[in-house]
Amino acid sequence: SIADLTGIEAFTALTYLNCADNQLTSLDVSNNLALNSINCSNNQLTSIDVSAATALINLQCYDNQLTSLNINQNTALIYLYCHYNQIISLDLSQNPSLIALNCQANQLISLDVRSGNNIIMDLSGWSIFRTNNNPNLSCINVDNAAWSTTNWTMIDPQHYFSNNCSGTGIEEQTT
Repeated sequence: SIADLTGIEAFTALTYLNCADNQLTSLDVSNNLALNSINCSNNQLTSIDVSAATALINLQCYDNQLTSLNINQNTALIYLYCHYNQIISLDLSQNPSLIALNCQANQLISLDVRSGNNIIMDLSGWSIFRTNNNPNLSCINVDNAAWSTTNWTMIDPQHYFSNNCSGTGIEEQTT
């Protein structure tokens, strides 16, 4: 098992990185600007920096120990699998191409998927939307609450969709 990826920064033309099933505790691909796919699942990651990988379309970082994940710069992202971590807040408002999201089994308190393009995640083909097993999450920010309620069902019973969650836990369910 690999515990350190020192030297990965020298591979500036790298487009695909699979370092899954190792003992990594951090991953910094800030010099790997050409990356479009990363699978770093099943490690012991507590931090990951993908901010410079603006061509990234696939990020699989599930089964780690992440408490945060910043993908605001990854506007081309299509697939995000970050389930089985300890992520508290997830902002996907800058990811309008996202069609697959699995963030189940985290510690989410806040989830924002208002990208202006939620309807492309219609659960046909490769689309997925899973937020279940997030006991601290109630309101999920979406583009259209009525559409999301109808189409996204892999949620916990206390989860509901709103166009504007206020963070108080008593938001109106807006259509």
